[in-house]
Amino acid sequence: MLESLRSNPYAYPALEVVHIAGIALLLGNLVLLELRVFGRGAALPVRELARLSLGLAVCGFGLAAVTGVLMFASQAAELLANRAFTLKMLLLTLAACNAAWFHGRDSLGKLDGLAKTQMVFSTVIWLAVMACGRWIAYV
Repeated sequence: MLESLRSNPYAYPALEVVHIAGIALLLGNLVLLELRVFGRGAALPVRELARLSLGLAVCGFGLAAVTGVLMFASQAAELLANRAFTLKMLLLTLAACNAAWFHGRDSLGKLDGLAKTQMVFSTVIWLAVMACGRWIAYV
């Protein structure tokens, strides 16, 4: 499998497309929920929207994670030496910690100032993850 990623000129770019689609699914649904928390679409119940949007965000994360692991495995040495990749991995860890904190304190149930700050922080982290992902090719 890894050899075909290295030898087939279309395999790695196709994997990148799926990776980006996963990120779009993840980030798009997080932003949708964030907009609701900040008052847009107030007629939509937060918990029901969260169940749908977070489910889709998890699917997007799964796509991005699986494709990311495959891309990493095909050129691990180069990526481990890349500062943008290292920063991306640190940001992913930060995103996971923020998500665990958000759900651990039932921020969706509270929707207080801290919950809103956590949601904005999450979006900023994911945008930074995307930026680092793009910079990997140029560093």
